[in-house]
Amino acid sequence: MSISSSLNAAVSGLNANATKLATISDNIANSSTFGYKRAEAEFNSLVLSGLSGAGAYFAGGVRPMSARSIETQGALVATSNALDIAIAGRGMLPVTTYSALSNTTSEPMMMTTTGSFHTDAQGILRTDSGLVLLGWAANADGTIPNYPRGTQTGLVPIVINTNQTAGDPTTQMTLAVNLPATETEAGSSGDTLPMSTEYFGNLGTSETIEIEFTPTVPATGSSNEWTMRMYDSAAGGALMGEYVLTFDSTRASGGTLASVTVISGGAYDPATGQLDMTVAGGPLTVTIGRIGDTNGLTQLSDSFSPTQITKDGSPVGNLTDVEIDENGFLTATYDTGFTRRIYQVPLVDVPNPNGLRALNNQTFQVSPDSGSFTLWDAGDGPTGEVVGYAREGSTTDVAAELTSLIQTQRAYSSNAKVIQTVDEMLQETTNIKR
Repeated sequence: MSISSSLNAAVSGLNANATKLATISDNIANSSTFGYKRAEAEFNSLVLSGLSGAGAYFAGGVRPMSARSIETQGALVATSNALDIAIAGRGMLPVTTYSALSNTTSEPMMMTTTGSFHTDAQGILRTDSGLVLLGWAANADGTIPNYPRGTQTGLVPIVINTNQTAGDPTTQMTLAVNLPATETEAGSSGDTLPMSTEYFGNLGTSETIEIEFTPTVPATGSSNEWTMRMYDSAAGGALMGEYVLTFDSTRASGGTLASVTVISGGAYDPATGQLDMTVAGGPLTVTIGRIGDTNGLTQLSDSFSPTQITKDGSPVGNLTDVEIDENGFLTATYDTGFTRRIYQVPLVDVPNPNGLRALNNQTFQVSPDSGSFTLWDAGDGPTGEVVGYAREGSTTDVAAELTSLIQTQRAYSSNAKVIQTVDEMLQETTNIKR
């Protein structure tokens, strides 16, 4: 009987609008929740085949389907915490639960679009809700190992020890020194000109390279030649290398290096102007200038002066700050000015973000509908850049939700009215017998 189908259709309408009301309530309740993705309820009609008789129709009703618009991005909100992290575009941060860290098996990987991360008593980078940020640990030199991108192999909880200290050994040095041309002329004193420069060893110790420049004094004229000897304090003052330096005296290139002859020590590369030296802690590249280069060792006028001496490395320092850049690299800064890359946070992407399974605390997991995940370097492929000092806001539009609330209320009341009308009609049918 078609009148009974009307009752069933109205009941399904009540249930459908109750589902929509639930999504609206959830959206409004989370309008200020960072990273919240708006839930939506869509209705689909059900059609029942009627009898072939003329005028026969059976109401099928409506079926609700709910989903989240996960790929929709909320507005980014600036904050004052360097490790408040959001994504400017597609991609999510890999996270796990704090309780899973005590599990002997691998941590379940989840993903979120934003989070406010802080270190706890153990140095673990986590949110107040217990989400732990995952990343790839960097090697000692700051490089990131090549991990597979289709699994979570290599992802580890990020741990930052705020009391840690670190040093940066010196591996490169540049010497720009002017030697007095008058000292290589006949009749000059021939005195050795000493200088020293500091470098930092593998253990953060301050070491010294003692350098001696001895002019070659000819019987007549000018030799334009010096002997450079370098000694390493970390090796007990042992001789690192000895080189004969000859300078150009022509009008076009006067005062620049003309040739470097190696007596002992590392080789000289005229193309780069570098000496491949070895100190007690390991290899050290010393740049003295290319042949004809005015920025390296020079011989001009009558003054001895180091014009520019630069080096990398730093002494042992205390950790002062950790920040994340647009490529997802976590960089630690120490009070000596030394910076070191310690982790890389990759971004997780799936073919169908809206098919992800939603969990608590604005987290998601892959599902058959989402497809398998891939780990990307931030900014590569389809993913956006990582933004520090920022959170992603909720995608809820309160004005739109309130409008939808009015519509849902009206639809619910209308379906209730249909049930009331069907009840009255059935009562009339019952009264026929009287």
